Amino acid sequence: MKRINNFLVFAVLSLVIFACNKKTEISDLEKLRNSNNTKSYPAVQMDSMQAINSITKQKVQELLDLSTLYLSGNRNTEIDTVIYSQMQSYFHKPDSLTFKRLFTELDSLKVRSVKVNNLNVYKEFYKKDTLDYARFNVEYFDDKNKSLGSFEKNAQYILLSTPKLKKEFKFYFLDFYSRPLVKDSTSLGVTK
Repeated sequence: MKRINNFLVFAVLSLVIFACNKKTEISDLEKLRNSNNTKSYPAVQMDSMQAINSITKQKVQELLDLSTLYLSGNRNTEIDTVIYSQMQSYFHKPDSLTFKRLFTELDSLKVRSVKVNNLNVYKEFYKKDTLDYARFNVEYFDDKNKSLGSFEKNAQYILLSTPKLKKEFKFYFLDFYSRPLVKDSTSLGVTK
């Protein structure tokens, strides 16, 4: 009998405790009202190589989009001039030959849109210099959004530190659709 009484007392106390610990459910509206971006959308942590890869892919895509937009116009209007000057701002020292190779290829294939895939950044060592390159696949599409093919391309870039902030860099292309330096063991000239 004593065991039954102890069990009943334990059961009643358990019910009282559970009844007192009633949790109020917060509505979705209240969650949204009291939330901020740091709680809802945590910042993605990237190492420096991932950040450079991401920035480079973005810059390559933007430059190619601007190029197709420029080539689809008359090339002599005010907006075309603005687009061309914006394209030049992606380069460290643009000159008249900066876009020749790119424009020739896009014009010959009648490209209307471009998609950049599989971009990887890498370094090449030439004498005592370290050269930064991006290797990527670019897929061309015509005016009916039909694929014209996928091509492997390279671009040489540079990151220059800004004088105001120590950890801030500006991204510039040095050469677009460049040919990386080939380390060939064959000497130039006449061979027997």
